[in-house]
Amino acid sequence: MILVTGGAGFIGANFVLDWLGQTDEPVVNLDALTYAGNRENLASLAGDARHVFVHGDICDRALLDRLLAEHHPRAIVHFAAESHVDRSIHGPAAFVRTNVEGTFTLLEAARAYWSGLDGDAKAMFRFLHVSTDEVYGSLGPADPAFTETKGFEPNSPYSASKAASDHLVRAWHHTYGLPVVTTNCSNNYGPYQFPEKLIPLMIANALAGKPLPVYGDGQNVRDWLYVGDHCAAIREVLARGRAGETYNVGGWNEKPNLDIVHTVCTLLDELRPDAAGPHARLITYVADRPGHDRRYAIDARKIEHELGWRPVETFESGIRKTIAWYLEHQDWVAHVQSGAYREWVDRNYGQR
Repeated sequence: MILVTGGAGFIGANFVLDWLGQTDEPVVNLDALTYAGNRENLASLAGDARHVFVHGDICDRALLDRLLAEHHPRAIVHFAAESHVDRSIHGPAAFVRTNVEGTFTLLEAARAYWSGLDGDAKAMFRFLHVSTDEVYGSLGPADPAFTETKGFEPNSPYSASKAASDHLVRAWHHTYGLPVVTTNCSNNYGPYQFPEKLIPLMIANALAGKPLPVYGDGQNVRDWLYVGDHCAAIREVLARGRAGETYNVGGWNEKPNLDIVHTVCTLLDELRPDAAGPHARLITYVADRPGHDRRYAIDARKIEHELGWRPVETFESGIRKTIAWYLEHQDWVAHVQSGAYREWVDRNYGQR
C-alpha cells in the first residue's frame, strides 16, 4: 500500500492511473478537491478495490494519523500543492498554507508513523516529495541548465512556497533521519491538466475561437515534460532513489512559449480545422505577469546515470497525444470550465 496526496489533480491523477495500470499494489488517495482536484480524473477506477479515495486536507493532522495507522503504507508520494504562478500572485496565502504548512504537517505525521515501524518496514519506508524546477530561479540564455546542486532563487510566491517545502523535507531527513527523496520536475503537460496552464488553455480557447493570450514577447523558455514520462520517473525514484537525495526530472525539450502556441495551432489546424481560418490568427500578446522568469532548463543526467530513466516522448509525440486527448474529452473540459474558472480567466487576462 502507498499513500498518495493530491492524487485527484493533474500529475497526481496521472500517477495513480499509471501506478494501478502497472501494479496491483493498492493506493490510498488523499485529495482536498480544490478547484484543480477532480474526481472525474479517476472515473476509470470506480469500483476498483485497489483505489481508496479520501476527501481530506494534508493540514489535518488527525486525519493523516488515522490514515497511516489504518492503512500502514510503505511509502508516501506527496503531490498535493497549489501550483499556479498566476494564482499565487493574486492570492499567496493559500500557497503558504498548502505548500508549507501542509508539507510540514505531513512530514510530522510521517515521522511519527515511521518512528513506530520496526525492522524491514522501517528501513524500506520512503517519503517522496514532488517539487518543481521553479525553485531554482531564472536562467539567462547561455546559462547552464539546473543541476541538483543549484542554489534556490525562487521569484514568485508559488516557487518560494515550494522552495520552503523542499527545505523542510531536506531538514526532516538530516535532523530526524526520515528517509525522504525529492524530485524537481520541469513543466508537465498531458491529459487531465486544468485549463489554466498554457497548453490546455491554448487548446480550449482555440477550439472556442477565443484569443490565445501570450505573455510579453512570448520568448520565455521552459523545458517540457510529458506527464507519463514524469510518472515513470517517480516510480523509478521511489523504487531505487537514495534516501536524502534530490533528482531533477526534465524532458530535454527547451522551447519558447510562443513556439508552443504555434505548435498547438498547427496541430489543431490539422486535426480540427476552423472554417474561419488558421488558429494562429487568435494569438494575442498581453501584458507580462509580474516577475516572470525568463528561462528554465533541467539537467536530468543524474537520474539517467543513477536510475536509468530517460523520457520516452519527444515534444512532437507528446503534444500530439495531448491534443488528441483533449479533442476526445471535450465533456471533461466543459465540466471543469465552471463559472469560477471563467471568472478567474477574466480576472487574470481581462485587464492585460
